[in-house]
This record gives sequence, structure tokens and C-alpha cells, in this order.
Amino acid sequence: MPDRSVQDDVAPPGSGPAQGPDPGAELERVRARDPEALAVFFERHFDRVYGLVYRLLGDRTLAEDMTQEVFLKVHRAAHTIDPARDPVPWLVTIAHNACRDLWRSNAWKLTRRAASLDADSPLAETLSRGTNDPERDTLARERERLVQEALLQLPEPLRMAIVLHDYQGLGHDEIAALTGVNHAAVRKRYSRALAALGSLLKGTLG
Repeated sequence: MPDRSVQDDVAPPGSGPAQGPDPGAELERVRARDPEALAVFFERHFDRVYGLVYRLLGDRTLAEDMTQEVFLKVHRAAHTIDPARDPVPWLVTIAHNACRDLWRSNAWKLTRRAASLDADSPLAETLSRGTNDPERDTLARERERLVQEALLQLPEPLRMAIVLHDYQGLGHDEIAALTGVNHAAVRKRYSRALAALGSLLKGTLG
């Protein structure tokens, strides 16, 4: 497993490395389980999937294992991909469901391990990061840990609302389509999530 950093500053769904002149033809090859096309597809979307499951699970080793599981599921479900549509929502749905299955299993225990929060993440705007200032950097890392721990304390729907919107860059309409909740409810859930996160962090972030 290569050492990869968490990718929180993701581009809008469907963006990223160029897919060539005919992405539909490439997805057709993925649909047919062409080994070369699958390898390219996995490499292109690895960081997005890993970033999503890491934020949901809060553990790097567990996220690596889960990312492998997600792409195994992708391989098995490759015949269901729609070459005419952006594959990112399809991928996010598979990853979300895999994490949900884990949460519902007897083996799942919510982790509280420390995790980093990249400076360019929307939530990281509340954090300060020094430059060549060890004391300030230490404070920033502690704040990052507190944010991640607070995120993991949120109920699954609220955690998903923040992760999908702030870390995966999905709009409320896209989240509604993925989760089967109407647009207005998604917006309310996101507002509740921010309020709950703020309450958990109250008095801990200066």
C-alpha cells in the first residue's frame, strides 16, 4: 500500500485528471472489466475514496483497508456503471454504503485516534498553522486532533453531511441524490451538523 495523504481539498465531482477525448469509451472498458482500464480508474479515484472513508472512520490503517474493500466492490459492480454519467456519485455511494455496513457490524468500534486536517479544508479555516514556528504548529496539530475527534462523535447522518459537503465538495442536491433525502432536509441536516460540531468544539478552539 503506497503512503498517501488524505485528500480533503477535492475538486468538484467529475473533475480531476483528464479522462481523454472520450471518457465514455473508457468507462465502457471499465464496465467490461478491462484490467488496464480498471487500473487507470482505480488510480484516478483512489485519493477521493480514501479521503472520504478516512474522514468517516478516523483511522488511517482502517481507511486503507476500507479503500481496498471499496475498490473490490467496484470491481464486482463494474457492470452496473453508466458510461454516460459521471462515475463519482456512483463511487461515493459504494464507499458510503461500505462504511455504513462496517458501522452496523459487531466488529465496529468507533476510533478516537488522532488525525490530521489539511489546512485547505473548509473546516480548517478555523485553525491556524504556523510557518517554521514549532510552538504554533504544535498548537495547530492539537486543534486538528480536536476537530477530527469531534467529527467522529457526530451521529452518522450529521457526520456524512459535513464529510460529503466540506471534504468531498458535493452540493446539497448531489448529497440528496446519494442519500435519498430531499434537498431541504439535506440543508437542514448540514446546518444541524455544523451546530453540533460547534457545540462539541466550544471552549476547545481558541
